[in-house]
Amino acid sequence: MRIRIVDAFTDRPFAGNPAGVLILQPGPFPDDDWLQRVATEVNLSETAFAHPLPPGGAADWALRWFTPATEVDMCGHATLATAHVLHTTGLATGAIRFAARCGVLGATADDDGAVTLDFPTSSLTPVTIPDGVAAALGAVPLSVHDTAEHIGDLLVELADERTVRELSPDLPSLAALSRRGIIVTAAAEDPAGGYDFVSRGFFPGVGIDEDPVTGSAHTALAPFWSARLGRAELTGRQGSARTGLVRTSLRGDRTLLTGHAVTVIDGELLAAP
Repeated sequence: MRIRIVDAFTDRPFAGNPAGVLILQPGPFPDDDWLQRVATEVNLSETAFAHPLPPGGAADWALRWFTPATEVDMCGHATLATAHVLHTTGLATGAIRFAARCGVLGATADDDGAVTLDFPTSSLTPVTIPDGVAAALGAVPLSVHDTAEHIGDLLVELADERTVRELSPDLPSLAALSRRGIIVTAAAEDPAGGYDFVSRGFFPGVGIDEDPVTGSAHTALAPFWSARLGRAELTGRQGSARTGLVRTSLRGDRTLLTGHAVTVIDGELLAAP
C-alpha cells in the first residue's frame, strides 16, 4: 500500500510537522499491533491511518493516529496531512468528515491550497502551579491551565517569547506531570511579525520529546489567547527547530485550524497487515 510523509502547517518541505499517512481499503482497521508497529517504524510524532466509511453516515472516513509509542485521541497535524493526501490524490473533494476517538472532525481545502480543520474547542481549567513544573521547565509559570479530556496537556503561560524560545526542559521530569504533555506559550514579542503568540509542545510521556507543530494544542491556545487579545482570529507560531504557523478561528465550542501541507515522500509499504 502507498505510504506518504507529509509536512503539515508549512508551505515548504522540511519544515512544519511531518506525519506518516496510510490510506487503507474499506473495512475494519488492521490489528492495533500492526498499526503500532508501522507507526514505530515511521518514527514520526504521529502516523495517521484512514479508511473510507459507507455513504450516508455521520462521517466519510475513519481516522486513527499513533505516535511511535501509543495511540492518541486527537492529532491536528496528521489530520491536516491526511486531508491534504485525500484532496491532492482525488480521493475526496469538498468538505471531509473524519470519525475519530475524539468525535467527528471536519477538513476543507481552501482555494489557496490550505486546509482548514474543524476541531472541538478545548476547555481551560485554571490550576495551582503543580509541584515540579517550574523546576522541570527551568522557568517560572505565570499561569497554568488543564485542558480537555482528549488533549490532556497542561497549558503553561511563560513571561515572554524569548523564555519560550530558549527553554531547555528536563524531559524525564515533564513526563510525570500531565496526562499527555506540556504546552508552553507566551505573547508574540513583535505583534507586527506575522503571528500573535508562540508556543512549544513537549510530550515525552507518549514518546515525543518535542513536537514540531501541535495542531491539537491550538484548540486550547486559541481560546486562551483570544480571551487575552480580544480577537477570534489569530495566528500562532510554534517555536520548534522546524517551526510552523497555525491560523486559528474561535467559533464557540469549535475551533478552526488552518495551515498548508507538502507531500515530501510517496512510497510503498511492503509489510502488509
